[in-house]
Amino acid sequence: MNAATTNAELTSASHAAAQSVASPDILLDVNGIEVIYNHVILVLKGVSLQVPEGKIVALLGANGAGKTTTLRAISNLLQGERGDVTKGSIFYRGERIDRLSPADLVRRGVVQVMEGRHCFAHLSIEDNLLTGAYTRHLGRADLAQALERVYQYFPRLKQRRTSQAGYTSGGEQQMCAIGRALMANPNMILLDEPSMGLAPQIVEEIFQIVKDLNEREGVSFLLAEQNTNIALRYADYGYILENGRVMMDGQAQALAENEDVKEFYLGISSGARKSFRDTKFYRRRKRWLA
Repeated sequence: MNAATTNAELTSASHAAAQSVASPDILLDVNGIEVIYNHVILVLKGVSLQVPEGKIVALLGANGAGKTTTLRAISNLLQGERGDVTKGSIFYRGERIDRLSPADLVRRGVVQVMEGRHCFAHLSIEDNLLTGAYTRHLGRADLAQALERVYQYFPRLKQRRTSQAGYTSGGEQQMCAIGRALMANPNMILLDEPSMGLAPQIVEEIFQIVKDLNEREGVSFLLAEQNTNIALRYADYGYILENGRVMMDGQAQALAENEDVKEFYLGISSGARKSFRDTKFYRRRKRWLA
């Protein structure tokens, strides 16, 4: 069986599996969206994906593939970048959400953690966390309980709670950004490039916390990540984006074991090194499969 046949079967099987899932189990359903920036630049070209409730889904691909744009389309943060969803639809719990405001989405349980560990640098770690609960209008006792819940997952933040966020480490800022999202009591977190610029040990720690939140709290995750290796180890399902299109999708383990994914995304080759000509053929084959 050649690689093209294997990829075709993988993609076909994954689409069949997605269609067989009962709709009540699908938390997020993205249907053929196109995104244009500045009314000119077409970035996403018919992207479709699903996130079942209680699962971790990885959105994979190189820099510029369209991962961040996909997350911003879901969370309705495109307008700040002069972007707009021009085709397709996005549903959350069966409700169309692509015209709702980001604040409305937070109230419905969808929160995005932006790429680059955005924190309020002049505020303390604890004050940063408190901003995440702003829309919940909690009393003092409930707010303290929500903080303690975050500190259970991020004990390092409790140790640094009075420190100014701008003077903490990159890993602590990433934890703070995720903890602030958790303060909103979300059902789904859109997590953008959590490993960017962090040491491998810190990346492993953050992904383990994501897994714990998923298993203990039932929080669903759609995470965009360039580090395909670690993403597929922790995710249940994965989509590979290239040039604004979904080129391949499937169960995380199946993707991790696929020879082409190993070669071009994990840097693992089972045979001789492939030439640039082979690479071009592989990319043409992916476009055909898509």
